[in-house]
Amino acid sequence: MPGMIPLIGEKFPEMVVETTHGVKKLPDDYKGKWLVLFSHPADFTPVCTTEFVGFAVRYNEFKELNAELLGLSVDSVFSHIKWIEWIKEKLGFEIPFPIIADPNGEVSRKLGFLHAQSATSTVRAVIIVDPDGVVRAILYYPQESGRNIDEILRLLVTLQLNTEYKRALPANWPNNGLIGDAVIVPPAKTVQEAQERLKKFKCYDWWFCYEEGKVPAELVAKVRKYLERAAKPFAGLK
Repeated sequence: MPGMIPLIGEKFPEMVVETTHGVKKLPDDYKGKWLVLFSHPADFTPVCTTEFVGFAVRYNEFKELNAELLGLSVDSVFSHIKWIEWIKEKLGFEIPFPIIADPNGEVSRKLGFLHAQSATSTVRAVIIVDPDGVVRAILYYPQESGRNIDEILRLLVTLQLNTEYKRALPANWPNNGLIGDAVIVPPAKTVQEAQERLKKFKCYDWWFCYEEGKVPAELVAKVRKYLERAAKPFAGLK
């Protein structure tokens, strides 16, 4: 129900949180940037460790998209600090983003990260917040399934494109089977507009029109890199 947890299209709830980088005020401290907030069930667990290394390796790519990463689990800040030290010492990867300490689960309950799967540890949730503090996407993964970091990058790009061009993105964009890397024109609101768009855009019908060449070729190539990278057999982290 609206108001119980943040929903897509709502303002992210204001809160003060303790992190490994000090106290932060959400969403104000990220105003003007995209925020990718993600929860993990627990420190010192295998799947969560693989995810944190994955996010760390992609950190600069999120930064290039004007986005900041922020982790969260129902662990203390001391546990977080020791875990990221272990990751650096044993695996050779530094975790450059802050992690929210939520030992009492208060933040997790407010954000809807605690599900029936466990009352004491979060699911693998992702909330993407835009520069105005509005929730734009929410993802939920079960505890046993690690996330695809490159898909989160792709999702972030599609949200930014929607913000800039007011266009929707098709399935598997930019490699859609019907329209490739084109973007979808919003539905017509009048009979006249429906007729005019058939002359202005490529269309399967007046309600399914698309625009080619809208997205810069360099950005299309970058997103295709995300998809290709995710599909390749393991060859070490790069």
